[in-house]
Amino acid sequence: MKAFLYELKEGLVIAFTAVKANKVRSMLATLGIVIGVTSVVLMSTAINGIDGAFQRGISSLGSDVLHIDKWAWFSNVDWWKIRKRPNISYEEYEKFRRMAKLPVAVAPTIWSNETIKNGELSMENIMIFGSTAEYLATTNFTFSSGRFYTEIESKGSRYVAVLGSEVAENLFPQGNALGKSVKIGGFDFKVVGVLNQQGSFMLGNMNPDKEVFVPIGVLFKHFVNSNFRSITIDVKAPSNDKVAEVADEAIGVMRKVRGLRLGDEDNFSVNQQEGLMESYNSTVGVISLGGLFITGLALFVGAIGIMNIMFVSVKERTREIGVRKAIGAKRRTILTQFLLESAAICLLGGLIGLINAVLLSLLVNQWLPTSVQYDAVVISIFISLIVGLLAGFAPAWQASKLDPVEALRYE
Repeated sequence: MKAFLYELKEGLVIAFTAVKANKVRSMLATLGIVIGVTSVVLMSTAINGIDGAFQRGISSLGSDVLHIDKWAWFSNVDWWKIRKRPNISYEEYEKFRRMAKLPVAVAPTIWSNETIKNGELSMENIMIFGSTAEYLATTNFTFSSGRFYTEIESKGSRYVAVLGSEVAENLFPQGNALGKSVKIGGFDFKVVGVLNQQGSFMLGNMNPDKEVFVPIGVLFKHFVNSNFRSITIDVKAPSNDKVAEVADEAIGVMRKVRGLRLGDEDNFSVNQQEGLMESYNSTVGVISLGGLFITGLALFVGAIGIMNIMFVSVKERTREIGVRKAIGAKRRTILTQFLLESAAICLLGGLIGLINAVLLSLLVNQWLPTSVQYDAVVISIFISLIVGLLAGFAPAWQASKLDPVEALRYE
C-alpha cells in the first residue's frame, strides 16, 4: 500500500511538472473541456434558477386555484375560434359566484398596462390588476408590510393599491412605501400594502413582483372598458383533492350562466396550473436535451484533443519512459503517470470552466434567475476527471507497453 501511495505521489508530481512545462499546449488541450464544463454548469444553474422562480411564482397563486377565462392557456381549439368567444362580463362573474357551491373563494380579475409614479421615479407598462377583496383568498400572497384592500374599499372603489416587491423597491428605494401615495395613470392611490417577493412565473408577464393590485371598480372607471375586455374568474377549491370536482362544477355553472344547451361547445375555458406545469416541464426538457448535446459534443472534441496531445507527449518522452523502465519502473507506474497527467489537464480545464460558468451565471442573473448548486460543482469536477481518464487511457497504455531497450534507442 505504501509503495502504491508513493508511486501515486510521484506520478502526480511528474504529471503537474509536465503540464507546467507545456503551458500553451495544455491550455489548448483543455479548450473542449472548458467549453463542455462551462455549458453543463451554466445550463444547470440557469435551469435551477428558473425552476426555483417558477415554483415560487406558481405557488403564490396556489395549486388549488382554477382560472375561468375566454382564452385557453393550452388547447387544441383553433385560435380564431377562441377569439370569437364572447367576453366574460362582471355580471356573469356575479351570477357564477351566487350559483357555485363548492369553491371557498371566487374573485374576478382584469388588468391594464399603466405607468406608475412616485415623484420623479416611475415605471412604465406595469400590470395593474383589478379585483375584489376576495382575490387574496385565491392566492398565497404574503406581505412585507401592510395588507390587502378590504371589502369596503373594494365595493366603494377606493383609490388604494397593493404594490409588488419590485415596484415598491423601484419607487420607494428607502423602503417606506406604506401609507404613501403613487400616481397610476395620473390618479393618486394610497399604498395600503407591499407584497413579499413572490417570484416570476417565467411565462409571459406573470410576475406578482412587478404588478400592482387595486379595486376592480377603479380599473373599470378609469382604465378598462368592461364592454371590450374579458375578465378572468379565479376559483379556489377547498383542497387539492377537490380541484377536479370544483372544475366540473365550474364548467356546469358557466354553461348555465351562458345559457348553453346540451351539445353546444363550451365558449370559455377552465385553466389549471397543471397545464402550466406540463408546458414548463416540456420546455425545460427540450432545453436540457439541447444543452446536454452541446455539452457532450464539446467534451467529445475535448477528449479527442487531449488524447492526441497525450500521444504526442508519449512520443516526445519515449527515452524518459525507457530510462524509467530500465531502472525498475513497472508498467503500472508508467500507466498511472500518464493517466494522472491526462486527468490533471482535464481537471485544470474543469476548474477554468467552472469559474467561467459562475461568472457567466452572475451576468445572466441580471435578466434570468440563476442558482449555482453544489451538485453542479461536484458533477463538473467528476466529469472532468472521467473524461481525463478515458482520454488518457490509450496513450498511457501505449506508454506502459513500450519495450525499454527500443525506447532507449529512440531518437
